[in-house]
Amino acid sequence: MDGLFLGPKRNYEDFKRQIPKSVLFLFDSLREYCLGLGSNVIEDVRAHRIVFGKSLSFRWFADLEPEANSIIIKIQRDRKEPFHTRTVTNEIELETIKTEISDAYKTIR
Repeated sequence: MDGLFLGPKRNYEDFKRQIPKSVLFLFDSLREYCLGLGSNVIEDVRAHRIVFGKSLSFRWFADLEPEANSIIIKIQRDRKEPFHTRTVTNEIELETIKTEISDAYKTIR
């Protein structure tokens, strides 16, 4: 019944086609980083973004959305705290964001 109403679930290869070439390297790097945080990381490919969560309860910690020249990243440490939005345009900013994403992942129980 997969895809009965909404079509088949999207995968990263399909999604990758819509990422602007100017940010593809950064997006791939962030994606690999998120997936490498642990064996319980779940990737949910949506229409315009990819959301990463932890375990079956899918408590999300990172939401990545590609733009023309940047990536908008929402990071959530806890449901009780508001998420933080960051924008990445280069590799230098990427390292800071990775630290924040890792902290959010570790905070989620």
